[in-house]
Parts: sequence; C-alpha cells; structure tokens
Amino acid sequence: MEDLRKRLLKAEERISYLGWIKEGSEWANLPALQEKLQSLRDAFYEHSHEHLAEKIGALEESLTFLESRCEETLSPMERVRIVRSPLRFSLKDILENVYEEYTELGGEEDANIDPALVAARASIARRVKNKVVMQQVMVIGHEKGHGEEYRNGGSTKPWGNEKALRYMRVAETEGIPIHFYVFTPGAFPVEEYPGAGQQIARNLYAMAKLRVPMVAVTSEGGSGGAEAVGMGDFRLMFSHGYYSVISPEGAAAIEGKIREGVKVPKDLLENCAERLAITAEDNLRHGTIDRIIQEPLLGARRDDFTFFRRVKDEMIRATDEVVLKTKSLRAFRAYELKMEKAGPDDDLRVYVSWELADDEIGRLLQHRSRKYRQMATKAYREHLTTGAALYRRVGRGLAKFYYTIRYDVLKSRHKQVKKVMQDVSGEGSVLIKQMSAPFTAAYDFITRKPGSRATRGSAGWGTSSPEQIEYGEIYTSSLANEDRTVSCPNAERHGCKDLWVPDLYGEFCGVCENCGHHFPLEYQWYMKHLFEPDSIREFNADLASINPLSFPGFDKKLEAARKKTGRPCAMITFDARVMGIDIVVAMLYSDFRNGTVGAAEGEKFARACEIARIKRRPLLSYVHTTGGIRIHEGTMGVIQMPKCTMAVREYIDSGGLYIVVYDNNSYAGPVASFLGCSPYQFAIRSSRLGFAGPRVIRDTTGEDVPPDYHGARSALKRGHIQGIWDRRDFRRNLHKSLMTMGGGNLYYR
Repeated sequence: MEDLRKRLLKAEERISYLGWIKEGSEWANLPALQEKLQSLRDAFYEHSHEHLAEKIGALEESLTFLESRCEETLSPMERVRIVRSPLRFSLKDILENVYEEYTELGGEEDANIDPALVAARASIARRVKNKVVMQQVMVIGHEKGHGEEYRNGGSTKPWGNEKALRYMRVAETEGIPIHFYVFTPGAFPVEEYPGAGQQIARNLYAMAKLRVPMVAVTSEGGSGGAEAVGMGDFRLMFSHGYYSVISPEGAAAIEGKIREGVKVPKDLLENCAERLAITAEDNLRHGTIDRIIQEPLLGARRDDFTFFRRVKDEMIRATDEVVLKTKSLRAFRAYELKMEKAGPDDDLRVYVSWELADDEIGRLLQHRSRKYRQMATKAYREHLTTGAALYRRVGRGLAKFYYTIRYDVLKSRHKQVKKVMQDVSGEGSVLIKQMSAPFTAAYDFITRKPGSRATRGSAGWGTSSPEQIEYGEIYTSSLANEDRTVSCPNAERHGCKDLWVPDLYGEFCGVCENCGHHFPLEYQWYMKHLFEPDSIREFNADLASINPLSFPGFDKKLEAARKKTGRPCAMITFDARVMGIDIVVAMLYSDFRNGTVGAAEGEKFARACEIARIKRRPLLSYVHTTGGIRIHEGTMGVIQMPKCTMAVREYIDSGGLYIVVYDNNSYAGPVASFLGCSPYQFAIRSSRLGFAGPRVIRDTTGEDVPPDYHGARSALKRGHIQGIWDRRDFRRNLHKSLMTMGGGNLYYR
C-alpha cells in the first residue's frame, strides 16, 4: 500500500501545481479531481489494493490529460507562475544533478554574505568514447531555494553581486569557463555601498572583457538583476522561463497608472505579460538568446532527472561551441557538434579542450564584442538611402585611416623621439650642472649683493591656464518668460525668500541665491552655455525609436514625443568644444519619453563611443534625465545594458576618458550599466540618482526611505560619485577634469 500512498501524494502535488499555474482551483474539472482525491484519501483503507490502484490510475490519466491541455494553452503570465513555483528546480538542484562534484564558495545556506547568490567550483563529466573526462568550471548564479526566506526569492543584494564578481576574477585567474544561472526577479534595490546599480555596472564592465568562456542560462530573468550575472558568450534559456525588462506586475502598474496599494487587475497583468514578449520563444526570435533548453510538461521540477541530463549536455555543448570559435582548426569538430543530436541516453562524441591560448583569448573577446554590438539592430529605424549609407561607411573608413595615421603612427613616433630627447637632455643637464657647480658658486658669491637671498625658480607644468572664453550671445531659458514668483523647497529650513521667475531662470541660472538649490532647467540651456558657439556638430541624428514589439498605443506615444521635441529619440550625440578641447557628447534628455533608453539610444551611444575612440577624444555622458530602460521594447531594451557597457569598456581600454554627469533624476538600467561603470561620475547639485525609486523600494523591502536617500550628497557619501558640481561652474569643472584626468592617448596629450 505504500506505493499507492506515494502515488496519491504525487497526484495531490500535481493538482496543487495546476491550481498554482491557473491561479485558482476552478479551472477545467480541477474541483472534481480534488473531490476524487479527497474521497480516495478518506477511504484509503476501505478498498482493496487492486481497486485503489485502478482508481488512482484513472485519476492520473485525467491529470495527464489536463496537464497536456494546460501546456498547449500556457500564457506568458502562467509561465511566470511556473518559474515562481516553490516546486521548480533551483541552482542547488542543478549543482547536485548536473555537476559531478562541487564546492560552494563564500558561505553556505544562511551563513552567507548573500544567500541569494551562490558561487561554486565544480567539475562536469563528459564521456568521450569509453573514457570519462572531467572538466573544471566556475558556477555562479541566483539561488531561490524552495521556500527558504533567507534566500530572498533570488533577489540579490549589492554585496551578493560583488561576491559574484570576486569569483569571476578567480575563474579568470585559473583559466576556467564560467557557467551563469539566472534565477532572479530582480536585484534588491538598496543604495548602501557598493550600491545595487553601481555594482551591477561593475559586474557588466568586468564581464565585457573576462578572458574565459562564459555560458549563461536563464530561468527567471528580471531586468538589471539578471544582467549582473547574465552576460554570456552563449546565452541559453529554459523553455518555460521568462526574461523581461520589468516584472509583469511592474509593467501593469505603469501602464494602468495603478496607485500604490491598489491591486493590479488580472486582465491587465495578463496583457502586459504578453505584450512584453518575455517567453523563451519571444527572446529567441528577437535574438537576445541563442538556444532554448526544452523542459518537460509544465516546466521541470526538482526530481526531473532526465531534464538535468539534458541541461548537462546543453551546457557542455554551448561551452564547446564558444571555445571552438576561437580555434584555428575547428571545421570538422564544429560541423560534428552542429549535426550531433544527443539524447538523454547518448554521449557527446566530440571532445573540446576548454583551455585557451593567448591568441584564442583575443578571438574570444572579439567574438563577444561583435555578438553584443549586433544585438537589437532591428529594433530601431535609420533613415538612410543606399547612397547615403555607402557614403557614411566610406567616410568612417577614411576617418579611421586618417586618425590611425595621425595618432598611432605620427604622434606615437613623435612621442618616442620626444621621450628620447627628454632623457638625453635630462642626463646632459645633470652632467653639465655637476661640472659647472664650482664656477657657478664662485660667481654667485662674488656678484651677490649684501642682504640679498638666492631664489629658486618654480617648476611648473609647462602650460599656462587657458583664458576664459567669453561667449557672445547668452541663452535665456524659456522658463524666464513667466511673470510670477516661486518658493524654494528649502525656504522653511534656510529662510529663502520667494524668487522672481525671470531672475531665477535668467541671471541666477536656475539656482537659489540663498541656499544654492538647483531648479531644473531644459537641456537646451546646457547646450548653449556649456560648449563653445558653433562647435556643436550632431551625428547619427537620423536614428529613430520605433515600436519593435507592436506594443498597443506606443506608436502614438512615440509620435507625440517626436512632435514635442522635434527629435527621433531620447539621446543626442554630437561633437563639441569646451574651452578649446574637442570632445564627444552623448546626452539623454527628459523631453522624449523621460529620457528612457531603448535600442535607438543604445545604438547612438555605442557609435559615440566608437567615434570618440577613433578620434582620441574625451567622451562626456550628460544625463539631463533618464527614467531607465524603455519597457515597451522589452528585452531589446534591457540588452542595451551589456551592449553599451561593452562599448564603454572598449573605449576606456583604448585610453579614452569617460566622464558622466548626472542632473535632475537618473534611475535604473542606464545607471546600472553604461553610466555607473565610469570611473569619473559627477552630479549637479540637487540632482537625484539611484537604482530604484522610493515606491519600488517600498514595495520590495517594505520600508520607506528618507527624503534625501537618492540625493547627490548621499550618493557622494556612499562613494557612487566623485563630486558635486554647481551648474554655474559646470564648464569650468568640466575643463579642469579634461585637463587633469585621462591617459596619454587623448589627442591633446
């Protein structure tokens, strides 16, 4: 009877699981099956073994039919519920069943700096003919557990992501591949050091050039939290998983303008989950993943051992494919690997060593760069004729050739000659000084006047400070045209008087003359006051945001933004000059969809990095405002985080100077990627920046944050930024930074 009891318990679990997926027990004939189950449990000892076996068998057949029917009609939101089920497999289950041996690093269970993030040194076995070969890997991923509260649902804190980065470095040192597993609804939104957004940015910056193969597989991928350990040379996804720019609940709250504390309607939730294109099939179609790992009906659970064998084969196969792309001799093995269809009881016949030589590492990094550079290229529009596109391509090629000759050849040779001459001059001056010292001392003694003292010449940098450039026409904000007064937000604390608007937005540059509070100004003010007149040359102005997911109503919103701003997207990229120094600028501004970043903005930023690298110019990211990643573009928006961070890393590695200046409000994905990875970040006084806003923090942590939690001064105290600038001193501070920061590869050095 014990076997029948186990079957009955399993049937009960299956009914409960179906109810979880359908968010209730009223779907189909689930209530009738529950009644049958209960009657069998109540009369378990009143029937014979044969009768019970027959009844339980009939119940199991009915459940199998319902499960097949449910699988055929699964909605995206139901897939989200599958992923969030406590019955679903976790990273620990994968470690136990996919890898032969493993040692967890950085803590275990709740004795851990962050139990939501697991790192382990593991070995994975593969059979080649009659021989078992063990290959070493580093496994890093989120651990949701099976209901343990201390796991925090897989939502990692900043120090958990810092732990992940630490063991990425260990894997790089040891030269072993990294297997990433993403099981997170999102990062835990706290700003305490190292900061949620800033640490994700550091992880992305490091992963961009890690010198080992990386394979990432996603079960639950929630926005930036997923990207912290999600950049892979090969990206896999479980068939019942989801990968999204935002949770369906968050998207529904934004789209439906749901007030805090009000429950989101179920229909709106289902619609948003479908519109966001979050399923594995959606992501494969859009190119944000490379392959899907198939799961059994209604998703794999912790006891689906055949599924774990499939995961093992797919991880080995994906790592092999990444490594083979770096090999000079690979054609036959690559073909065999592509054609091989390994089943759950078969073994992979191809063996690939995962150790890489230096030249192979170089090719690995090139493939990674090219992979992310080409992502989401169909999610924006570029108005170019064939002739114009050809002209631009030729122009870029000629510019690259010109600047390579100018800086890599001529200037490099000039520096070498200059260095030799300086060394010779230095040695000669010391020799001459030693030989002439007695004569100089005698001459000074004879010619010195009574009471006079010898003076030493001051050694300077050899350059004088540039003259202040007087700009001709002064731009006056359109806000200054209103004849009224406004009150300073700090009036009660500092006793500030009411400010007359024409003076505030005219002579005072939007700054309270008493306490220094900065009122928001339009981005045009900065373009007129920061850069030299007639020095701005915009490029890639024809890149336009579109509606790649056909999100209902979003085309009208985009058209309204274009009419309002006269621009096709939320980013402006241009060449400019600041007090005699040529720079490249990427500006996010609030007027277009609150400065959110999508595929068009990401592409413009990546091109700006390339232009700055070719021309050897500093790159300034001025963030007038950004509300994060544009949710209407789904994962084609969130993929801009690794894509743009990759562009920044390549620019900085080439010797560039990357400066970020935040203004007004800057939040979410951009701060957690290509903005937050800059070594030089500054904020305009009274600006606010962080990973998540107060409402998201309250919904996630259950705690309110103080009013100044996201203030610039708080960010400075936490070490997220390097300084706070007054708007009126922006130009002077920027010039000082350009002169004192950066390496010798800049054109003016």
